[in-house]
Amino acid sequence: MRGLLLKSKMSTAKISYTDLVNPIVLKQPVYEPGKPIELVAREFGLDPDETIKLASNENPLGVSPQALEAVRGFLNRSYLYPDGGCYLLRQKLSQKMGLEPEQLVFGNGSNEVMELIGHAFFQPGDEVVMGEQAFIVYKLVTLLFQATPIEVPLVDFTHDLKAMREAITGRTKAVCLPCPNNPTGTLNPADEVLEFVRSLPEHVIFVLDEAYAEYLEDPVDLRSLIAEGRKIICTRTFSKIYGLAGFRIGYGYCSAECATLLNRVREPFNVNAIAQVAAVAALDDEDFVEASRRCNKAGLTQIIDFCKGRQISYVPSCGNFILVQVGDGARVFQSLQEVGVIVRPMAPYGFPDYLRISIGTGSQNLRMIEALQNALGFS
Repeated sequence: MRGLLLKSKMSTAKISYTDLVNPIVLKQPVYEPGKPIELVAREFGLDPDETIKLASNENPLGVSPQALEAVRGFLNRSYLYPDGGCYLLRQKLSQKMGLEPEQLVFGNGSNEVMELIGHAFFQPGDEVVMGEQAFIVYKLVTLLFQATPIEVPLVDFTHDLKAMREAITGRTKAVCLPCPNNPTGTLNPADEVLEFVRSLPEHVIFVLDEAYAEYLEDPVDLRSLIAEGRKIICTRTFSKIYGLAGFRIGYGYCSAECATLLNRVREPFNVNAIAQVAAVAALDDEDFVEASRRCNKAGLTQIIDFCKGRQISYVPSCGNFILVQVGDGARVFQSLQEVGVIVRPMAPYGFPDYLRISIGTGSQNLRMIEALQNALGFS
């Protein structure tokens, strides 16, 4: 029928790309990233150098110095294609993680690893269970492959594992859980996560998003369950604590069989050579990682103390960001932008009275606090 319609249109009118597109594309939501510094500076007539971005959970200390040094030394070789198998990074990471090299899969950020999971496993008719206010990419990938997202409401801003278990049916292909959750910063206890994973039926793949794991003192560890043969895929990124967000590199780890399947749907040379060099060097930069943890802990304390002092509600966070209740989120977001402070409004996640604020340096946090006080009408 659609073919006949197109044939009819050919004789009467010009055909648009929309007429030709896969219909599922027209239903696909679009991811909205944090607004870039340059765009906000132009919009409000600000100096980009005086504009701060606390919207995308980036590392305020910048790039790992060891990674930066390694990249500078490699640039004159960047005319060559990258190593499609990420050999050096694979070897170093497998040693660091106590995994076999064959258990790793690399992507253009951990977002691409999530998309590889969709390519490999999701089909029309499948269901994917996730939190209602979890990282939006789980839902986007599910819809992209014409599977059905089953969104389970959070309880106290935290994933309700009992309700998620009850949502599993014979059609469930996967369950996605972030530890901690973005955007709320909450964390399910490790023992509860382990119990949840052990309860899953054989046909369900458990996807654990560990984007912020390096900020945790005691992250959940599923490697022993992977070794037991449980169907588990864990994803991590170099974008957060290692400061490599602009390089776009992340990875997943799972069984060797699962990694082989994910690599079958991976594009050739999907991870660029410069990102690989940066990641290899960043893994050795333990001083930078520790400094980033200290900066984040101090910044969280700084913002929490302010919120307590002004009796502003917030959600205790285990990540490098915090959810703060400000009333009219859209208005306060706009007010902060006007003075060069970029944060993230939470209406798209169903929290219109909250802002998500990434943790910055001490001086950045102070500037944000001053702007927030003014926007909220505190003297």
